[in-house]
Amino acid sequence: MTLDEKAAYASGRAFWTTEPVDRLDIPSIWLADGPHGLRRTRSPDDMGMGGSRPATCFPTAAGLAASWDTSLVRRVGAALGREAQAQDVQVLLGPGANIKRSPLGGRNFEYFSEDPILSGRMAAAYIEGVQSEGVGTSLKHYVANNQEYHRMSTSAEVDERTLREIYLRAFKIPVTQANPWTVMVAYNRVNGTFATQHNRLLRILDEEWGHEGIAISDWGATQDRVAATQAGLNLEMPGNDANDQALVAAVNAGTLSEDTLDRRVQETLEIALRGDQRHRADATFDEALQDEHHALAREAATESFVLLKNEDDFLPLDAASDQQVAVIGAFAKTPRYQGAGSSRVNPTQLSTAHDALTDALGADRVRYAAGYPLGEEEGDPDSLRAAAVEVARTADVALVFAGLPPASETEGADRETLRMSEAHNRLIAAVAEAQSSTGVVLSNGSAVAMPWRDAPKAILETWLAGQAGGAAQADVLLGRTNPSGKLASTFPKELTAPPAHLNFPGEDREVLYGERFFVGYRYYDEKDIEPLYPFGYGLSYTSFEVSDLTLSADSARSSEGVTARAEVANTGTRRGQEVVQLYLHDPESRLRRPPQALRAFRKVALAPGETTTVQFALQGKDFAAWDDRRDRWTVESGAYEVRVGTSSRDLPLRATVTIEGPPADQGPVLDRYSTIDQWLQDPQGRPVIQPLLKTMMGAMGGGNGGGEQPGMSEIFGSLPLTALSSLSGGALTENRIDQLVQQVRADQEGGDPPEQHP
Repeated sequence: MTLDEKAAYASGRAFWTTEPVDRLDIPSIWLADGPHGLRRTRSPDDMGMGGSRPATCFPTAAGLAASWDTSLVRRVGAALGREAQAQDVQVLLGPGANIKRSPLGGRNFEYFSEDPILSGRMAAAYIEGVQSEGVGTSLKHYVANNQEYHRMSTSAEVDERTLREIYLRAFKIPVTQANPWTVMVAYNRVNGTFATQHNRLLRILDEEWGHEGIAISDWGATQDRVAATQAGLNLEMPGNDANDQALVAAVNAGTLSEDTLDRRVQETLEIALRGDQRHRADATFDEALQDEHHALAREAATESFVLLKNEDDFLPLDAASDQQVAVIGAFAKTPRYQGAGSSRVNPTQLSTAHDALTDALGADRVRYAAGYPLGEEEGDPDSLRAAAVEVARTADVALVFAGLPPASETEGADRETLRMSEAHNRLIAAVAEAQSSTGVVLSNGSAVAMPWRDAPKAILETWLAGQAGGAAQADVLLGRTNPSGKLASTFPKELTAPPAHLNFPGEDREVLYGERFFVGYRYYDEKDIEPLYPFGYGLSYTSFEVSDLTLSADSARSSEGVTARAEVANTGTRRGQEVVQLYLHDPESRLRRPPQALRAFRKVALAPGETTTVQFALQGKDFAAWDDRRDRWTVESGAYEVRVGTSSRDLPLRATVTIEGPPADQGPVLDRYSTIDQWLQDPQGRPVIQPLLKTMMGAMGGGNGGGEQPGMSEIFGSLPLTALSSLSGGALTENRIDQLVQQVRADQEGGDPPEQHP
């Protein structure tokens, strides 16, 4: 390839395609949104925000994550891959693995969770499913892209430990487990540097994690093409002729090595050839496959629904009775089933809860009222609410369908409040007051406040449930399917409760991640704050009991790991599914750590009276924390508490295991600014510093004969080593401090090498 051809090949040809090189038979490949359904435009130059080809709209990531079912997500991914094959798409632009730092994030519906383990495992399953069909994925948006406000210029100011333990971890799991063909690099800056030209972040992706695909820019995210290519970006999307010429000029001027450009182009070429070779020209998306995928979308939706409240076993409704059911809320007929922005899908079909309930119960048993307007010109809220109250009063039960309007959850804008619109809130309160047998069905992509929570008998969270969401809602409301979803993010009681509140969305194009790694439930646990509904929570129409937690060993080296086992039984009368969750608590760490962190989960289906054993293999990485002083993952030796249960606030089973970490991981990294207490607490530091301290204490009338002065040890203990230099009367020089530090460092770094942790 000529230099001009290589520069052109490092950017897109059109909005959705890469540059071909016809004379060398190098193909162009097509990239298309989106995470929960294919948005394949009819032309490569068409942005396609309105007129994309029909495709199955599955539940958004917020819903899929609430299923806690990686096998289900893998099946959804495979279906997306089949549709991409049929529509000649080689790379699907998803999934999004960004952490839900705040419930106000405008694209939270596109992301999985506030927890990196859950998010990472869901993303990995999605990638495995799509790529099993010979179609690539684009894991996005790398990294710390957690808001829409000034998303193209804001700098996420985040410390290294938080970056590693929370935000990078959500990407590392799918990269190392599923190896996505591409990783989409975000618009934002990270600690002042644009992600597309962030050398260290791109090196982590390739060198530390061993990513075998390419890094591509988000659309229009490249600021400095030469710097981005140098840092590790392979492909700028979409095309930009001026940036192509900038690459040529940089190579000619010697500011960019042509070898570097060659590597970027070669890696992109491998992806293009892979996509071309695995394309199945005979793939079709016929009516039979459309129906099959619609059925899968329906199953995925029912698996994602979270039953938040079910007083007096209000749900499921008895389809065989003669109850009159008031179906209230415009969302029952005009469903809110996906978010707005680049992920918007043109569905192959669309079910509604009103139609599904009418089909199941009969038109004579269903009474409908809109309850609120969908737009400003669709009626007066007060009049619609009054009419709905009358319908509810004359029925036997009422179901209110409410949530967030499309404008509240969209790419490009964050939410300003946790509250739903007053029209929805007042409707729920009014209907529940008029009809004591009222249930609420919510459609929203992120947490909402519920000032009316105590009023209805039941609350069913159905997220943005995709094109089959209406039928799925009826399935759960009528008991055809037992709800089994669990919250993948905490629902706070009020806007001021979330940990990022004071630093969201930032100002002056900078946002401080001041809560550090206390994201989501980690923060609520640390501060002992009762949320509206906790992480991992969800009810069922049956009941379960977890018991008999055992560990394979009372103690183990971190390189060996330990296996945890527990029994789970269905103690109710219906078949159902339970998600058994395992968290780790470290009571002895010298590093500040959250009270507990999710490390494993398992979803099991059980018939009434059935019991099964769930098993979790804990490895060294599960006990590891990022140590800023060592600039790597470390496993501290000591006791760890294993906690098992069915939500972050319901963990009845506890067991303790003692883990022996590598010698090189133990104790603080001592330097001239470490306190005397830190030196004394370290096995290598204590014998180095004790003789010096004893001499000084004696000289000052302390422990050598005169008796220790009150408070003397406390005063010395909090002083850094350097402060003793001026107090030692010349006994402790700067050179001597350097010698002491070098001596203890050599002792600390002896023994086995540190382990590498994912």
